[in-house]
Amino acid sequence: MKLKIRRYRWSDLDTILSLHRVCLAQVGLEPGDGVYYDDDFPRIQEIYVACGGDFLVGEAGSRVVAMGGLKPVDTCTAEICRLRVHPDHQRRGFGAAMLLALEKRAVELGYERVRGDTTLNQGAALALYARQGWRELSRQRVGDLTVVYGEKRLTPPAVVEL
Repeated sequence: MKLKIRRYRWSDLDTILSLHRVCLAQVGLEPGDGVYYDDDFPRIQEIYVACGGDFLVGEAGSRVVAMGGLKPVDTCTAEICRLRVHPDHQRRGFGAAMLLALEKRAVELGYERVRGDTTLNQGAALALYARQGWRELSRQRVGDLTVVYGEKRLTPPAVVEL
């Protein structure tokens, strides 16, 4: 099954909030643990899209099974947030497809680098970022969790002079 990536619509809200919670529970995390929260979901348009970022969802069939947000940090940097793939659809390349789509969108929006974080609990996410050329910046202990911060420099598409 192929993943179709598109921009978030307001009608996706309940679905992506559920997806967020299912994915966190899969790795033993929950909103409000000091690292993860979900109060930005009702404000996706404001927090991600209206200020120069974006929020994408991935559909397999007619079901939203993946998502990811791009939130501006400064004029050169955007943060990749909320990268999630439903457990029933993992190990199919959907996470990589969503990450690459977010990185491509960041280049289109003029960003030079992307940053993000995950926890040591999320081994698949750590491996995905490493495979896609991200480098670890630092680690921080938050409660019982170790948060891993990473970054990737983006390469804009080559301009061909005709």
